[in-house]
Amino acid sequence: MTTQLKIDIVSDVSCPWCIIGYQALNQALTNLAPDIQADITWQPFELNPQMPKEGQEITEHITQKYGISEQQAEQNRAAIKERGLSVGYEFGNRGGGRIYNTFDAHRLLHWAHEFGKQTELKLALFDLYFQQSGNPSDHQQLLAVVESLGLDVAQAKQILDSDKYTAEVRKLQQHYQAAGVSSVPAVIVNDKHLISGGQPTEVFEQALKQIADEA
Repeated sequence: MTTQLKIDIVSDVSCPWCIIGYQALNQALTNLAPDIQADITWQPFELNPQMPKEGQEITEHITQKYGISEQQAEQNRAAIKERGLSVGYEFGNRGGGRIYNTFDAHRLLHWAHEFGKQTELKLALFDLYFQQSGNPSDHQQLLAVVESLGLDVAQAKQILDSDKYTAEVRKLQQHYQAAGVSSVPAVIVNDKHLISGGQPTEVFEQALKQIADEA
């Protein structure tokens, strides 16, 4: 008998550990199929809500934010790249990249959920940022991604040009912050079990099996 799990992934499109965590989670779900299946919803989180539209140079940002040296930032980047490859995700060359404001991307993700295309859009936005050194706050780049997925570009443009879904996204962000989510990814299963961070595949597998047994 198949156990259906509800999974909410609180994450940001500029968070490398979020795509690493998703890849591992997806591998775990593949290994557990068909006994365990999941309905995944992406929930909004901004790593840098105060970031201006033009963004900030990535190494400068990371050294300032975490109080580490450029060398440590470079080592962290190399470790992330290696971890990504271990779960089948290749990060592009992030040297000289920038960190951007991602709020508009979250508004589009909220919209895409209505059409069952949220995960596709999320993965395409990860690729835009991490593989193509794209800017997830740039409306033209966002619309190009929307078009590539066969979503309605005119409707997406209308959303970006207005404040549509701003209140909804802010409310969701506040909900998860109030629930204690302060770092991402946060994988919440059946509204009560939290698996935090970019865990290895086997950790997700073990946790999902345990939760499914209790369901």
